[in-house]
Amino acid sequence: MNVVTNVGLNDTAEMIGGTATVDPFKYIAIGTGTTAAAASDTALEAEITTGGGERVSVTPSVSNGVLTLSNTFTFTAPFAITEAGVLNAASGGDLYGHSVFNAVNVANGDSLQITINVTYSAA
Repeated sequence: MNVVTNVGLNDTAEMIGGTATVDPFKYIAIGTGTTAAAASDTALEAEITTGGGERVSVTPSVSNGVLTLSNTFTFTAPFAITEAGVLNAASGGDLYGHSVFNAVNVANGDSLQITINVTYSAA
């Protein structure tokens, strides 16, 4: 994850402190946006909503302070995938983190595995 967003940090603090009920961050979204990820982001720049790249709920795992979310997308249309994010709802919701990367071009019938690791460590 390139950037944990301001909303993601705030939601995490609220979950830890028990000051608010926040839905779990268990959705992966991908997109075609190319603007650098920023802490102020609240959504992907250009989330894919058709063609096999739709947002998906996954079962996160945690091991040794690393939260891992992973999904294999199978496409029915071509895309240049350039961003991924973790959110807490099937649509809308809060964006925990956002990554922007070099294009991964996919065509109809292609599959692409997206794995997002969030590492928590003591200083």
